[in-house]
Amino acid sequence: MTVLVTGGAGYIGSHMVLALVDAGEEVVVLDNLSTGFRWAVHPQAQFHEGDIGDASLVRNLIRQYGIDAVVHFAGSIIVPESVENPLKYYLNNTAKSRDLIEACVKSGVKHFIFSSTAAVYGMPETSPVTEDMNLTPISPYGTSKLMTEWMLRDTAAAHDLRYVALRYFNVAGADPAGRSGQSTRNATHLIKIACQTALGQREQMGIFGTDYETPDGTGVRDYIHVSDLIAAHISALQYLRDGGTSLAANCGYGHGFSVREVIQAVEEVSGRPVKATEEPRRAGDPAALVANSNLLKERMRWTPQYDDLEQIVRHALAWEETLPEKVRSK
Repeated sequence: MTVLVTGGAGYIGSHMVLALVDAGEEVVVLDNLSTGFRWAVHPQAQFHEGDIGDASLVRNLIRQYGIDAVVHFAGSIIVPESVENPLKYYLNNTAKSRDLIEACVKSGVKHFIFSSTAAVYGMPETSPVTEDMNLTPISPYGTSKLMTEWMLRDTAAAHDLRYVALRYFNVAGADPAGRSGQSTRNATHLIKIACQTALGQREQMGIFGTDYETPDGTGVRDYIHVSDLIAAHISALQYLRDGGTSLAANCGYGHGFSVREVIQAVEEVSGRPVKATEEPRRAGDPAALVANSNLLKERMRWTPQYDDLEQIVRHALAWEETLPEKVRSK
C-alpha cells in the first residue's frame, strides 16, 4: 500500500511525509513547487513535480505505485489574498480538488484525507467550536475549502470512497528533530512572525486589534503543534483503513492563547525582545477561535504530545535559526 501526499513539499505536507516514512509507509509526493521546496521532501519518498489538476498524471501515479490512500494538502491558504483574488482560490482549492477526487474515484482509491480549516465556521458565536455548528465561511478561502468538503461528502455517498476532513485551527512549530518547518517566505503565521522578529529578521510585527472582549484585548487562537496535527492524520489514515466511516473533525487543543501571550512566550524562550506595534482590527478576525476536538480524540484515539506553548515556540524558533543556512545550502 502506498500513500500519495499532494503538497508534500510544503509546511504541513512535508511533516506528513516524514511521519509516513518513519512509520514504514511507501510515499509518493506530488507538488508543483509553487510554495513548497524540493529539499523539504524526505529522500525516501518518490517525488513528482506536477499539478493535482493534471488528471492524467494523477491516474498514472495511482496506477504506477499502487496508491490506496491520498492525503491532500495542496492548495492556497492566505485569507486576505483569497478576498483579493477569489478565482485563484476557487481554482486551486475547489476546481483542482474536484479533478483530484474524480481521478481517485476512477482509479479505485478508497481512502482520502483532506486538509480543511476552521475558516469553514466563519465567525462562530461561541467558542470552543464543535463540528455541528453552522458552516458560514466569510472568505473565499474558507468557502473554497468547504466546497471541497461538500464534494467529498457527496462523492462518498455515491462511490466506494471514504474520507476524513480535518479542520485545522492554528498550526505552529516545527519537527522536533529539525528536519522540516514553516519555510514559506511570506508566511502569515503569528508564531513564525514573532520568532522572526525576535531574531531580527523582521524589524517589527503588528498586533491587529487590541479591543476584543478577551482578557488582554487581543485575539485568542488555538495553536496546535504541527507534529500533533500530523499525528491526527496518521490516526485518520488508520481509522479509514480499519473501516471507519467518513467524517469531518476539528484539530486543536481546546484552549487558546492571545497574541500578547504568544509574543511574551517568544520573548521568554528567545531571551530577546519582540517589537510590536498596535494596529486596527483586520476584517473577519473573530475575538476567539478555539477547537472542541473531542470527536477526533474519541473516534481516532488521538492523544496530543506537544500541547505546550513554550515547546511549540522553542521548536519554531530553532527552525527559524537554521532556515537561512538550509536555504543557502540547497
